[in-house]
Amino acid sequence: MAGRPKGTPKTGGRKPGSRNKATADVKAAAQEYGEEAVCMLAQIMRGAEMPPAARVSAAKELLDRGYGKAPQTIDQTTTVKPPLPVLGQDELREAAQSAAEKF
Repeated sequence: MAGRPKGTPKTGGRKPGSRNKATADVKAAAQEYGEEAVCMLAQIMRGAEMPPAARVSAAKELLDRGYGKAPQTIDQTTTVKPPLPVLGQDELREAAQSAAEKF
């Protein structure tokens, strides 16, 4: 996909930090159903005739909205290699001479 050349100023489009009007309109329309949606999730969660997966899903959605999503943890294993040896001037000179003799 071709874009503008690097270093040229951006022209047109929304100004940085301005909201997308279409997205804002959809968000505002959806918020009108917020209370009804939460009530529906609560009914699903409490409905004994509902499948267990639907009840768990509804409960999770309610918890996420009421308390925020649980933080994600990352397990990482890092291997630290020992540092390279520090060579003195004489050792470097010898290594260079040895390498030059091989080639």
